Amino acid sequence: MNSTLVFFSFFLISLFCLSALAETSQASDGSTILFTTMGSSTFEFDIFTLPTSRRPPSPSDEHRLTDGKSINFNGHLASPSPALISLLPNTSGVQPQDKTLLHLIYVTERDGAPTLHYDVVHSDNKGTNVQVPLLSEQQSGMSVNSMKDTPVLTNEHLVYVSTHENSGKPMASWAAVYSTELRTKATQRLTPPGIADFSPAVSPSGKWTAVASYGEKGWSIVSKELSTDIYVFLTGDGTQRVKVVELGGWPRWTDESTLYFHRKSDDGWISVYRAVLPKTGPVSTKTVTVTRVTPSGIHAFTPATSPNNNDFIAVATRRPESEIRHVELFDLKKNEFVELTRLVSPKSHHFNPFLSPDSSRVGYHSCRGDRTNPHNLLQRLKTTPEDLSLFRFDGAFPSLSPEGDRFAFVTFTGVFVVNQDGSGLRQILPQVGFGTVWDPVQRGIVYTSSDPSLNFTAPGLVGTHKINILAVNVDARNPSSAVKKLTTGGQNNAFPWPSPDGKRIVFRSDRSGTKNLYIMDAEKGEAGGLFRLTNGNWNDTIATWSPDNNWIVFASNREYIGTLLMDLYVVHPDGTGLRKVAQNLTGGVSMHPMFSPDSKRIVFTTTYAGISAEPIGNPKFNVASSEIFTVNLDGSDFMRLTHNSVEDGPPLWFPKIKATGDVAWPKRFGASCAFEDFKSQNTTVKMNKRSLMCPSQ
Repeated sequence: MNSTLVFFSFFLISLFCLSALAETSQASDGSTILFTTMGSSTFEFDIFTLPTSRRPPSPSDEHRLTDGKSINFNGHLASPSPALISLLPNTSGVQPQDKTLLHLIYVTERDGAPTLHYDVVHSDNKGTNVQVPLLSEQQSGMSVNSMKDTPVLTNEHLVYVSTHENSGKPMASWAAVYSTELRTKATQRLTPPGIADFSPAVSPSGKWTAVASYGEKGWSIVSKELSTDIYVFLTGDGTQRVKVVELGGWPRWTDESTLYFHRKSDDGWISVYRAVLPKTGPVSTKTVTVTRVTPSGIHAFTPATSPNNNDFIAVATRRPESEIRHVELFDLKKNEFVELTRLVSPKSHHFNPFLSPDSSRVGYHSCRGDRTNPHNLLQRLKTTPEDLSLFRFDGAFPSLSPEGDRFAFVTFTGVFVVNQDGSGLRQILPQVGFGTVWDPVQRGIVYTSSDPSLNFTAPGLVGTHKINILAVNVDARNPSSAVKKLTTGGQNNAFPWPSPDGKRIVFRSDRSGTKNLYIMDAEKGEAGGLFRLTNGNWNDTIATWSPDNNWIVFASNREYIGTLLMDLYVVHPDGTGLRKVAQNLTGGVSMHPMFSPDSKRIVFTTTYAGISAEPIGNPKFNVASSEIFTVNLDGSDFMRLTHNSVEDGPPLWFPKIKATGDVAWPKRFGASCAFEDFKSQNTTVKMNKRSLMCPSQ
């Protein structure tokens, strides 16, 4: 490990209050999976708007359109069609001709997974807003936990992305474009089977839809950033599909034959381009005229347009002297940028601009860090299996004590324990730990792996980090004697997991030159001797023991030595019976496996479902995403549990916890808006601590 100690995201490299608490009675039968979504608790996005005519704008010109609850993003200002108005309650009193009202359709995570809402908002922030959820879970064929994204209203139909249908292929995205008639709720898929589409845009007449897509070649873990193409098809039924631009993303129409999109230029700058489709004759990449619009020297991307507006577009930018993503206008007549959000909130990131139909307003989402309400320790997500509860946890590597009363978890400021209701928060280690797990027999013992030099809150980081397995007595009266080091050899000993009887610990270590699995005595540690469980010039990591003591499951790149590609394997604790869990995971990144309480299934993170959105629309877009899946021990019955455009991190599976709904922190814990934007060869950006969760494989 070098002096910088670079870490990657959870799956890539893993070394990495009003409560809705149930009654105090015993928890019912079933089980619970806890997991972390990378950066989710810090996003706190809301949708804002500015007038496009006020140049320069002032902070008083900006209005917050969403209600400050949950995460709200990827908005669309719609013309109030009769079908849209019909969704409002009769008591709303909304008049379609009222020009002071904004009709906002957007993505929100207030139900756990990204869903769509429709709000009628007063543009002057006065009066009461009206809010209507769209595409309710009762809709036929919709998975209760699928992701909905990038909505666009066209006449009577809502066009959007959904991930509710299995692509049928390993390592392939489930994202597809659908159209739902708002009155009847009749829905049809516009994307061909086996293809993934992102970022739909509908032409002003509603006739054509443009999307970013990898087409038949599909997405792969080695796909370069910004490598989609642009396709156009009929909005009515998805037919007459044709590729119009190679290497382009985030298409947006100004008229029936003109699209704006972004791509990475040969000079390294991400720029906005214009594509003009022929009005007669065949349409193809050879007949479409493509022109660069924004100049080099500034990254400009995720363009926004409005019907028949040839004066300006809106774009997100990254200027070379800045680490912040801002929204600007680009004057198409003068060929110059017009700054907006930097003049209003200079230190906040602003994402994915959109324009009102009359071009008078530009919207975007941003995190301002000004919310006063506590965020959730636990956020309940809906699941199909009735005996399984699924919770997003505000912290990495969450683990449940055997008594079911406390959680242990990791943040960038150390290792903590907390009661199930969010009370009793205590730091048990002042530095980052990799993994947490409770001893199944000895009360109050938490195992992790760390080193004092990994205290990122202290000045002067030590250059070399020797990570060791630690046993922490969280109830020790004397803190100086609470931590016991169990390993001494090697530079990188991580991810301990005790046997069901608490007598042994499996962990991974680089003591042989590559990372393999070892077993040691839980009390004596390495001093009591080591049993080498795996042996090879590959990386084996993140091993967990089955509750019935028959198996150890782990991740390994043994079929792809020297790469980040990881598969899941099981082996008996005596080293026999080694086998791959599932063949259809081959070629992706599958990590963080853990057995169900009955030892029959395994939960894990994987890139099996590819990506669910154009990554550039998210913070730190060059980090690929992973989702939570379960699989039977014999490799059968794959089940997807999470649908997200960002990374869902290490899952852990326990007997059912007491919580039946969201559990809020009694008071705010952790930072808000603690994320940074992407790195680029043309910008200098500090390391994002949100990516410092895992030591190298």
